[in-house]
Amino acid sequence: MIKGGKFFTSESVTEGHPDKMCDQISDAILDAVLEQDPTARVACETVVCTGTVFVMGQITTTAKIDFANIVRDTVREIGYTRAKYGFDADSCGVIISLDKQSPDIALGVDHSGEYNERGEILDMYGAGDQGMMFGYACNETPEYMPMAITLAQRIAKRLADVRKEGLVDYLRPDGKSQVTVEYDDKGNPIRVDTIVLSTQHSPEVTNEKIANDMMNLVIRKVVPLNLLDEKTKYYINPTGRFEIGGPAADSGLTGRKIIVDTYGGYCAHGGGAFSGKDATKVDRSAAYMARYICKNIVAAGLADRVQLQVSYAIGRAKPVSLDVNTYGTGKLDDVVIANIISEEFDLRPKAIIELFDLQKPIYKQTASYGHFGREGFPWEKLDRVEDLKKYLPQ
Repeated sequence: MIKGGKFFTSESVTEGHPDKMCDQISDAILDAVLEQDPTARVACETVVCTGTVFVMGQITTTAKIDFANIVRDTVREIGYTRAKYGFDADSCGVIISLDKQSPDIALGVDHSGEYNERGEILDMYGAGDQGMMFGYACNETPEYMPMAITLAQRIAKRLADVRKEGLVDYLRPDGKSQVTVEYDDKGNPIRVDTIVLSTQHSPEVTNEKIANDMMNLVIRKVVPLNLLDEKTKYYINPTGRFEIGGPAADSGLTGRKIIVDTYGGYCAHGGGAFSGKDATKVDRSAAYMARYICKNIVAAGLADRVQLQVSYAIGRAKPVSLDVNTYGTGKLDDVVIANIISEEFDLRPKAIIELFDLQKPIYKQTASYGHFGREGFPWEKLDRVEDLKKYLPQ
């Protein structure tokens, strides 16, 4: 039973986690297709289990792709290169089952079905599916992300870096992290209460060595020391052993880590996964746009915390609805901020694709350690702050 303040927990996983393997394979295939055919339609999912990778979905493209080679290269890059790790890029089975996009879906995506009074098509693309997407930003961290997911992602990434850099010789690709942050009564993060870190390892290493190395080489390297205190609890490989990992321990599937990919459960989620989907799928592109809008709103000072929901109908370009929630932190009413968003941002799929240049092969790098709160992605830019500041009350 927890007594006292408010606590919130988020988790992350390394690139060797079975589900994350699948996300990376699906996005590696997407990138390979877009490199040859920027207007391709891709909806690709991957399953991994003991000794096998199964790629399935719909791809409409002129590109000529060696899908099996992309799968093996991706698995090899992740680090599964020997059978004793539980999976081997060179010996695993690869099964490909891909078809073309349904012509019924293509009808609405190619032409939105929206016309002006002269009968001219208003927009080239309609949304690739119905659905609702969420964006979020807050001022808890310099990345405008919730602290728990930010720290969990850093720990998972550092764990992989320690393995790849050879700082220790016993780590293997699978791993998970979890961080619990304590907040004061004003909603400000004040300390890290609990860190859970599980890492796959070789049979020879002792639990004591793993715990000592993970504290010194991973946790203390990426978690600000001022957030750790004598009451912070650490659970490193809490089951005692983690020798069997990756697809040998658990099957994996594209899109099963949607909370890891976004905001760590700190806000709502529309339910649609990102990886393996080209940008005509608003599950991905509109979620990126919603994050961009929210981050610029918080950076401009219009709110300390904001969630944006946007929804679409398949085959239609303009959103069906838009909802803003600033959790009482807005300098303006939520409805007013929603109207500002409608005025300042173009949420049609084609406009989003053009704004972020989303027909380029940029997606594999998004598939591990979160799609948000990381440098280098166009939806993380703060280039609308000054435009939004004009709405601040004088």
